[in-house]
Amino acid sequence: MVEGLDVSLHQGKIDWSAIAQAGVRFCYVRASVGGQQVDSQFATNWKAAVDAGLIRGAYHFFWPLTASQDQADNFIHTVGTLQSGDLAPTLDLEEAIGASDPQKRNVWLDVPAEQRLPMIQNWLETVEQAAGMQPVIYTRQNFIESLLGDGVRQLADYPLWIAHYDVPQPTVPASWTSWNFWQYTEKGSVQGINGNVDRDRFNGSLSDLQALGKS
Repeated sequence: MVEGLDVSLHQGKIDWSAIAQAGVRFCYVRASVGGQQVDSQFATNWKAAVDAGLIRGAYHFFWPLTASQDQADNFIHTVGTLQSGDLAPTLDLEEAIGASDPQKRNVWLDVPAEQRLPMIQNWLETVEQAAGMQPVIYTRQNFIESLLGDGVRQLADYPLWIAHYDVPQPTVPASWTSWNFWQYTEKGSVQGINGNVDRDRFNGSLSDLQALGKS
């Protein structure tokens, strides 16, 4: 498997050359959150990662209380035109909790169940049309199945980036037969980053990963 990581502004200043020297081959960089927020480190990380020789991709954190079209537009505007070799855009589907919310309440619960899947599909379809690549879905098995119920079957054709920590192999939602990317820890470490970082693996060889990039 090919080693990678994913980052956001929470990793602070990153030494991408050191990361490349440590054997990391790919990265996903957070570009945007919701309908207006842009990750303050995205532009820096996006350029520096590819300059260091890593295969890069961008992801968007979905905020369920914002119109999905606005979120897709935010991501598309932030990332711009994908370059040759870039990985497919990713939609991050997980609990959405306001940073200042003392109760740590998941606001997905405020969205009627029948509205959840159409919102997600709109983002995926809009970004696919703009990027010319089928997006990846990042999620956890117990989250996505609880969120969408039987509706999760309608997402099974999308590549899967599964989060599952401290296990020999990840558990994937029943609608998928396998995974493409696996976030196997949120407490990883690597030279070039101070503190913890999410670590990931690609389910295939380096040439397989390169073949997935933008043509």
